[in-house]
Amino acid sequence: MPGDFYEILGVPRDASDKDISSAYRKLARQFHPDVTGGDHDAEARFKEVNAAHDVLGDPDKRAAYNRWGDQWEHAEQLEEMQRQRGGFGGFGGFGGGPPFGGQAGARQGNIHFDFGEQFGDTSDLGDLGDLFGNLFGARGGSRAPQAPTRGRDIEHNLSVSLREAFRGTTRTIQRPGGSRIEVTIPPGVDSGSRIKISGKGEDSPYPAQGQPGDLFLIIGVDEDPVFERRGDDVHVFVDVPIVTAALGGEAVVRTLSGSGGLALKIPAGTQNGRVFRLTGQGMPRFKREGRGDILAEVSLQLPEPLTPEQIELFQQLRDLEGGA
Repeated sequence: MPGDFYEILGVPRDASDKDISSAYRKLARQFHPDVTGGDHDAEARFKEVNAAHDVLGDPDKRAAYNRWGDQWEHAEQLEEMQRQRGGFGGFGGFGGGPPFGGQAGARQGNIHFDFGEQFGDTSDLGDLGDLFGNLFGARGGSRAPQAPTRGRDIEHNLSVSLREAFRGTTRTIQRPGGSRIEVTIPPGVDSGSRIKISGKGEDSPYPAQGQPGDLFLIIGVDEDPVFERRGDDVHVFVDVPIVTAALGGEAVVRTLSGSGGLALKIPAGTQNGRVFRLTGQGMPRFKREGRGDILAEVSLQLPEPLTPEQIELFQQLRDLEGGA
């Protein structure tokens, strides 16, 4: 049985969607295989975190989980059993809270159906369709049709560069069974981002009736030697000649777009380490409108090599400072 999804993400049950997303992103970065280097415990933790977010990050799934716990995937069948219980003179254990209120079971006449601790030992819940059909089939003894069996969802870890995350990219990956598909990575993804590709998971064991599962891409973004990502903002050093910093002028800020860069006005007297914010020039926001900012940090540069004239001027500057 999986652990409690709220405990896995380390959030309270009344956590906001934003808090859930924030906790997920933090944990996904911490346990991502690209970060942990193949540590098996971390990989298992990473899968738990993704499974928890897949449910709690979806409003409908979260509502079902809050009501039915580990049996949230069978919410429709369980709710149908609640709706029909009146026709059986009361179906034991259908109060509020977890399904069946502990040791799940129902008794009608001399027949007792024991489902275990909240279905705890029921490994093949697909068979519940047969049970529900027998219990709640159409009047007159006809059996309710069993729902088609859906294929399993699968996850695929995928690494992209920061520049690819900035502009978006495509990848060709192999599905179960050997077929290859091209997937699109939208701009703005970050380590831990999940991209759902509907119908590209495992095929149903009954293709004529059941639908295939979904494919989930788990993104990892590689570090860049020039740019440092800070959420949706991007930090970069900008080289500024010492004369420009002293007297004022312009410097060029490199960008992830690969263009010639952006002109930045440098005020006279700019100190080393000063940070200028270029609004709206950072990362696209994943699944949201707008972009982050560029944080351009000044890195003062001396002429190299210094000419004799420049050395003389610096000596004069030192003399002036010493005499001040």
